[in-house]
Amino acid sequence: MNMVPVSSSNLRAVGYDAASQTLRIAFISSGVYEYSGVPASVHAGLMAASSHGSYFDAHIKKGPYRYRKVG
Repeated sequence: MNMVPVSSSNLRAVGYDAASQTLRIAFISSGVYEYSGVPASVHAGLMAASSHGSYFDAHIKKGPYRYRKVG
């Protein structure tokens, strides 16, 4: 999965696999996590957001997505 660096005080990079709807986020201080069942529209919203961290908090962290630490 390609990871794209983002400008954020909390997130380092974001990757997405549309086939499996898996979102991977590398955080600056807490490692890498994968979120399952994330629609492409949520990934697109994250990448387009003026604040990646705020979007992540509102739409992904507080969303219905299962996650696991992978790194």
